Amino acid sequence: MKVVAIQGSPRKNGNTFFALTVISKIFNDEGIDFEIIEIGGKHIRGCTACEKCYENRDGKCAITNDVLNETVAKMKNADGIILASPVYYSGIAGTMKCFLDRAFYVADVNGGWFRHKIGASVVAVRRTGGSMTFNSLNHYLNIAEMLIPSSNYWNIIHGLAPGDASKDEEGIQIMQMLAKNMAWMLKMREHTKDIEPKQAEKVFTNFIR
Repeated sequence: MKVVAIQGSPRKNGNTFFALTVISKIFNDEGIDFEIIEIGGKHIRGCTACEKCYENRDGKCAITNDVLNETVAKMKNADGIILASPVYYSGIAGTMKCFLDRAFYVADVNGGWFRHKIGASVVAVRRTGGSMTFNSLNHYLNIAEMLIPSSNYWNIIHGLAPGDASKDEEGIQIMQMLAKNMAWMLKMREHTKDIEPKQAEKVFTNFIR
């Protein structure tokens, strides 16, 4: 089994990355392959609403000069996905938000690639705004019909300077429990694929008369 983590912090070795290293140790013990993909320091533009991915249905975004298409392909082939972001103004870091808007739309219009994969969100924050960012990340997992494991508290770890999160004992335990629960769900899903509900054709409505 394979899990990929989308690391949305521009700090390669910051507190967001530290949280993922805590998770990686548990996955290693559970025999689960784990890859951290750094996108926070990349140049990734937002969705332009061109709808080419919807028209072409070729599994690609029309913007081809960044790492999105190759990264979405890795997400498609993974059994689990972790979205990890620092907190910027009580929200998802800008580059991460641009990536998620495009990645999840490409996956959706091409048949729901992420449906019933195991998905989790992880947040690193100095003081506050963590819960709001955590909720925002979870919106992507929910709309993609992903299966979301929990921990013994919200998946938030605290720290300002790189390395500070290593002193957050509760935050570390939260990440450990998340990883253990996610590993368990991955194994359960592997044994129940033959009875999963069929995908429904999406019904679209609006309230403009």
